[in-house]
Amino acid sequence: MAVDSISSQYQSYAPTQIKGQQLDQKDFLRLMTAQLSSQDPFNPVDNQQMVAQMAQFSSLAGVSETNSTLQKISDQLTAQTALLKDIKAATPAATPITTQEG
Repeated sequence: MAVDSISSQYQSYAPTQIKGQQLDQKDFLRLMTAQLSSQDPFNPVDNQQMVAQMAQFSSLAGVSETNSTLQKISDQLTAQTALLKDIKAATPAATPITTQEG
């Protein structure tokens, strides 16, 4: 019965999320250090799990860097396209040159 009353109190709990706030590499290393320092020395974290977490974070960092590089390339291409349109609009239309033989 006591368990039911406790679970009913926290049934509507929903964690809040702040937009734009993300964990970065510094936060990951801080969490990993805290995890390693507080683990039981007689029952350490499985090495495979630790390596898997590090590999996932490394992969995520690589994807994030690729996305930012692609965004920069996209921005540059957009700016170049706009510049070319401006140049084309400012250039007077060329009139065909005809030669008369005779």
